[in-house]
Amino acid sequence: MEHHDAYPYSESPKHFCGIAGIFSKKEINIPEKLFYALYSLQHRGQESCGIAYRKHNHITTYKDLGMVTTVLSHYLKEDHPSHAGIGHVRYSTHGGSKIENAQPLVATCNKGDIALAHNGNISNSGALQSELFKEGSIFQTTTDTELLLHLIARSKKAAFLDSLKEVLNMVEGAFSIVMIYNDKLIAVRDPYGFRPLVMGEKDGTTVFASETCALDIYGITDMREVKPGELIVVDKESTVSLSYADPGKYRRKAHCIFELIYFARPDSRLFGYSVHEIRKKMGQCLYSIDKNPGELVIPVPDSGNSAAQGYAIASKLPYEQGLTRNHYTGRTFIQPTKAMREFGVKMKLHPVKEAIKGKKLTVVDDSLVRGTTSKTLVKLLKDSGAKEVHLRLSSPEIKFPCFFGIDIPTRKELISNRLSPEGIAKEIGADSVSFLPLEQLKKCVKNSEDFCFACFSGEYPVDIQQAEKLQEKEK
Repeated sequence: MEHHDAYPYSESPKHFCGIAGIFSKKEINIPEKLFYALYSLQHRGQESCGIAYRKHNHITTYKDLGMVTTVLSHYLKEDHPSHAGIGHVRYSTHGGSKIENAQPLVATCNKGDIALAHNGNISNSGALQSELFKEGSIFQTTTDTELLLHLIARSKKAAFLDSLKEVLNMVEGAFSIVMIYNDKLIAVRDPYGFRPLVMGEKDGTTVFASETCALDIYGITDMREVKPGELIVVDKESTVSLSYADPGKYRRKAHCIFELIYFARPDSRLFGYSVHEIRKKMGQCLYSIDKNPGELVIPVPDSGNSAAQGYAIASKLPYEQGLTRNHYTGRTFIQPTKAMREFGVKMKLHPVKEAIKGKKLTVVDDSLVRGTTSKTLVKLLKDSGAKEVHLRLSSPEIKFPCFFGIDIPTRKELISNRLSPEGIAKEIGADSVSFLPLEQLKKCVKNSEDFCFACFSGEYPVDIQQAEKLQEKEK
């Protein structure tokens, strides 16, 4: 797992990845189409990106460290006709930030040509990888995604789809996957549905993506979620849906609640919900239990915007953009020392002094991890004239790590495991701190039994002993 100290401007858990896949019955400029989808998913990963597509009966790939516009913009300058392609934007939850770990991964093996892009974390990857090492496998990356290619190649099943289904029932945890296999596009979602994956069709083109915002850009209105445990194969003749998971083994869904709290773009629809509307509802619920509201509501942009609007609506308090965000800093100001990290926060967030001066502020953000950057933010607001700063989080206290694709630190690093909300307020210099209680959060969704709340409750939907051992090894 990566560490949050490298990201001084955000208290939120870190992104994992975004994926996209496109198949067209007639040849189109697939790389260009993938560019637009990945650009729409840039918020899900900013460390590296890449694409793979069919070209003259083989798979061509291009990937690098950096943002979509930097790495892939040259594909907008000329035509690259193809029927199928996949793309990936990455934040490294498992494996370091280096070019070898950029996706898609491409391999030629005894099953044929394969390109694969993966969003999530395979929680039993440590045990599976150790077994493959013993049998002589050589790994080129430190990602759990490569594990899938090894397992497919080593399967004794003769048919590729039989091999794939066998492997999918061996791995555990979170995996939404898009693949190219020879001239087919394949999409897979894990049986719990941890990570989102949607599909849409228009004019003979089928598109898969992590979020609906990536389909909206093509004007696609005919869309649905890939079902948990579903495997979809698209080629020139047909679109075939298969169920690969044992229904007796997987008796529940476990959608990641943080997709709705923080990760997804506000204009997306995930798990049957408008992300913007559900965040507003979280903000309204947050106000309903607040015993000490301020007199002016401001969000921590951009992740706190929707919840702050909901809080303001429920409280009937005025709402202001008391903080503006510089969207162009990227990682330029990420530095190793405490003083430099604090300066990084100031470069990213800028108080609007005229709006906050002399006011008792209710500052709404989505979550609190370590508390280090919140301390800098509170000081920034008070130095800019705020009379009081009351920090409100639209999620419960994070007390447990995630093993399904979110970079949440070990328990001892989480501030809510060593301090009460009152203790946190004292440590970061806020006048008060409060969180949305877990029971209130569950009321925000109609089907709370279909969500994973493990980072708040410690009640994991799958056995995580192997993942815990791997985390200890990586520390």
